[in-house]
Amino acid sequence: MPFPFVRTSSALLAFPLILAACGSDGGPVGENANATPASGDPTVAALAPGEAQPVQFEASDGVTVHGAWYPAKEPAATILLFHQAGANKAEYATIAPMLAKAGYNALAIDQRSGGDMFGGTNETVAGIGGSAPDYEAALADMDAALAWARTKGEPVIVWGSSYSAALAFLLAAQHPGEIAALLAFSPGEYLKDKQAVRSAASKVSIPIFTMAADRNEANAAMAILSAVPRETNEPVVPQHGTHGSSTLIAAENPKGAEANRAEVMAFLKQVTQ
Repeated sequence: MPFPFVRTSSALLAFPLILAACGSDGGPVGENANATPASGDPTVAALAPGEAQPVQFEASDGVTVHGAWYPAKEPAATILLFHQAGANKAEYATIAPMLAKAGYNALAIDQRSGGDMFGGTNETVAGIGGSAPDYEAALADMDAALAWARTKGEPVIVWGSSYSAALAFLLAAQHPGEIAALLAFSPGEYLKDKQAVRSAASKVSIPIFTMAADRNEANAAMAILSAVPRETNEPVVPQHGTHGSSTLIAAENPKGAEANRAEVMAFLKQVTQ
């Protein structure tokens, strides 16, 4: 069920106690992110917060979706982490451990539209023969991840990066009451139908957090947010930002990653209180 929502400020915040747990880079880049998944949906053993368990499950069309599961000790929610174009679950190799240590289960997946950015291998793309289809096709993978996450029993929060931030609005619109909040990093009308994301946003009434790399990205995000049928904040435009979720990766955004993470943690804390 949805969490109560408290408005957040767009001013940059600092939460050293939260961020110190994972250091300035959030953890070892790439560790566990590209492990070969076990067959089926494995029973997650007692893992330390921030340690990943490889998982896999099937989308509705039979495509095997590969992911990395980061369980928290006492989770307040399960966060689904979807990557940007040309990427894979390694986009979250430093972000997911941070979330787990802060008390959120995290599942990062390889969508069928992706590649080898961030030093990882997209195992879902490899499994379908190495071809990356249109962005819209990845919605089936995101839908399967949502179904998998809901079996864990915690409220689900969806997190998208670039094209998957756009698809996150479609996912939320298609599953009313199943998603507690949405985080969208650099969302825009990236799909074939250039009104599809705004149309989906008009059906989404959950708490939404958006972050943009610059004012142009913020304008694109605001065009979508203006259709949301509830009061929502303008996109956060940090002093130092990069495209998509990479804005939280120290190696990609050394001057701004820590402050941008603080903004995200503040939103998550507020929507899970």
